[in-house]
Amino acid sequence: MNWISVFADPNTQWILFGSMLLGLSSGVIGCFAYLRKQSLMGDALSHAALPGVCLAYMVTGTKSIFFFLLGAILAGILATVSISYITRNTRIKQDSALGIILTVFFGVGIVLLTQIQHSHSGNQSGLDKFLFGHAASMIQQDVYTIAGISVVLVALCILFFKEFKLLSFDQGFAKGIGLPTILLDQFMMLLMVTAVVIGIQAVGVVLMAALLITPAVAARYWTEKLHVMVLVAGIFGAISGFVGTIASSMVNNLPTGPLIVLAATVLFIISVLFAPNRGIVAKAKLRGSVKSDFKTVAHQGVKEKSL
Repeated sequence: MNWISVFADPNTQWILFGSMLLGLSSGVIGCFAYLRKQSLMGDALSHAALPGVCLAYMVTGTKSIFFFLLGAILAGILATVSISYITRNTRIKQDSALGIILTVFFGVGIVLLTQIQHSHSGNQSGLDKFLFGHAASMIQQDVYTIAGISVVLVALCILFFKEFKLLSFDQGFAKGIGLPTILLDQFMMLLMVTAVVIGIQAVGVVLMAALLITPAVAARYWTEKLHVMVLVAGIFGAISGFVGTIASSMVNNLPTGPLIVLAATVLFIISVLFAPNRGIVAKAKLRGSVKSDFKTVAHQGVKEKSL
């Protein structure tokens, strides 16, 4: 399939549009999760969304993306509340709480998925796609939903940028100047849950955390300023969505979601190697320059002593 036929296909156009907006919003929100050392939170929330999707199907009996999103959001909120409760009221640290909630919710989701598959009304075709994503199954209405929520997420991040910045770098100072840090923390978690939920149909439960964090980590190599990092992460996410969708459209039987994540990983590797100040190549050149200057100074010192 050539480039012209790819862009001429209306279905591919919608999937491409939705994937790019999904990557954009995931990259923007992922920056704050990464800076707050909550990278594993995206993984926990994506796995927690699976039982919500299954319960939504069991209650409604329909494969409606709206009900799936609603169920996944409720499950994600329950997961964040559970993690916060465990962390605040026990001696269990957050990383351990995340691991517990991730495995428990995902286990419940697999059990429910198996029950649906073996039930009398068990036409569960499509539900298993939430494990690894199936962007090709998205219809125009799904893309509208993903696009609309993605735009809202980015707009909220812009609106609360100053508050999120303070919360990410100095929560104590934010609390000292009167900001409702606990409320803001839960609000940020809600945005993360929503970003995870809208992406599980395209990317899947297992891989959504990578799309949330990888563009943010890659962007960190290119700048020291948060607003630039957020912008670059959004661009990297959008590029990942574009490249992954085009690659899966041009080659038969290649899944879109994993290709989007692989595209993000390629951008991460490029950033690690070639970022201007923090990249491996730049650091190697700097070390070489310092060694050269040191040898020159040492050589001049030896010559002066000999004179």
